[in-house]
Formats: sequence, structure tokens, C-alpha cells
Amino acid sequence: MMKKIALLLAALTLVMSLTGCVKYEKSGRQENVTSVDPDKTAIVATSMAVTEICAKLEIPLVGVPSSNLSEVPEVYEDLPKIGTAMSPDMEKVSALRPAWILSPVSLMADLKPKYEAIGVDYAFLNLSSIKGMFKSIQELGDLFQRQEQAEKLVSDFEAYCETYEKKHKKAEKKKVLILMGLPGSYVVATPKSYVGSLVEMAGGVNVYASEEKDFVNINTEDMLKKDPDIILRCAHALPDQVAEMFSEEFKTNDIWKHFKAVKNGKVYDLPYEYFGMSATFDYKKALKELEPILYGD
Repeated sequence: MMKKIALLLAALTLVMSLTGCVKYEKSGRQENVTSVDPDKTAIVATSMAVTEICAKLEIPLVGVPSSNLSEVPEVYEDLPKIGTAMSPDMEKVSALRPAWILSPVSLMADLKPKYEAIGVDYAFLNLSSIKGMFKSIQELGDLFQRQEQAEKLVSDFEAYCETYEKKHKKAEKKKVLILMGLPGSYVVATPKSYVGSLVEMAGGVNVYASEEKDFVNINTEDMLKKDPDIILRCAHALPDQVAEMFSEEFKTNDIWKHFKAVKNGKVYDLPYEYFGMSATFDYKKALKELEPILYGD
């Protein structure tokens, strides 16, 4: 019988060292899984970010997500599409008879019951931060016998971060407020979110660094008290509509004109392709986007 095992590929630390162990959340037979041969296993990835990781690790797939905003890696472009990351079509997934399904941990609460219902093994990757992503890559490499590919990706990440941090080590640290928007509403992103982790890596000081959640609801009066030097605006989805929403909000809500960042013209809309909800391999492009914002030209 199929084992029902949830492998939480989580970032266990926020330091540069990516050593540590994975916590397994088990159900069903409580049987541990340490290694799977991906060349003999049907695997489905349900998000574009997870699909990109699988491509980098050279893990064969039998099904991939559909998206209007991102393209599937070329190696998978002819594979069956199983629906969006947030709502995969479980009939299509079941028809592929997968042994494993890989998804982002942010959707675990919604998707785990669905995977258990069809009796399939699954792994949820922590893509909430850039370091979480690379911890997940390392653990996924161990699980699917792709340690060499994973180690290469991790080593490149560590070398890049070391160079980037040295470059700006003596620069003045700016206080940053990050707004994550949906049409009609927005929340504040903390360092525990992907965009927040990028700003932290880039050397920015998040004015809501003490929060325990990825995103928090904060009133504008409290934001004003934080006196951020810079305001960054990004989109959870529908980036064009979110950009319009933020533009209207900052024009019509009188409180924004009292922010130092607004007075000094330090409000920036970050490109959706680099600053979405899930960590991706575009982190270098994202950090490059942040350099002139945080340190000037």
C-alpha cells in the first residue's frame, strides 16, 4: 500500500549554514522515507516555483501546473497540466497516478487533505524565504537522490550572498516598510516572507522585523510612527490591478503625504516577476533591483 507521509522541507535556521535535519510529519503507516529513485517514480509538481526547483535538480515529472504569469521550464513544457497552484484539479492529478506530489508549504492546510484522499505521498517545500528555499533544495536533493545538483545550487547561493554582503557591509542601513497588495487591500510583509527575506538579505531594516508571521495587518497610523525611509510595494497576484490600487490609495488617503518616504520620493513598486509570494531562482535579479533603491546608483 502507498505510504502517506508528509515531508516538511523547512528552513530550520536563518543563518548562512544550511546544515540540519528535516522534520517529518507522518500519517498512515508511520513509515520513514529516506530516499526515492525519481527515475522510477511518478512525480507531480503543483506550483511554478516548485517546478523550477525540480528542473534545476533534474527531477523528472509527469505533471506540472498551469499559469498565465510564468512559463513552465522547457524540459517539462509538453507534460500534462494539472491546474493552478492554489487549486490543482485532483481528477487530473489522480489520472496521472503519481507516487509523489510536491507543493509549497504555504498551501499545505488546503492541499494535504486532498493528497491524503487519493493515497499519495507528498512533500511540502518551504518557499517563504530565500534561505528556506535552499534548505528545501538540499533536503529534496537528499530525498530524490540529487545531492550533487542540490549542493551545486546551494554553493552558488552561499558564494553569491557572501559577495553581496561584503559589497554593502559599510553602507548605511535604511528603514523599510513593505506592502504586499491584492486588488482592494494590502498587508505588511515581515522578514519571514519571501520579499521580506530579500530586503533583509539586501541590507534593509524592516520596520516590522519583530512580527512572528509572514504578513500582518497594520493600521497606517502605526506605519507612520515607524518612520520608514523607504516604502516598497509589491503584489500577491494580479500585479497590474494592484499597481492601480496602490496608486489610488496613495493619492486619496491623506495620511500617506505625512510619510518621510513619500515626501522624499522613496516609494517603489517592485516587479512582480522577481518579488512574488514564493522564493525563486530570480533572487539575484531581485537583489540587483534592490541595490539602487537601498544604496543609490
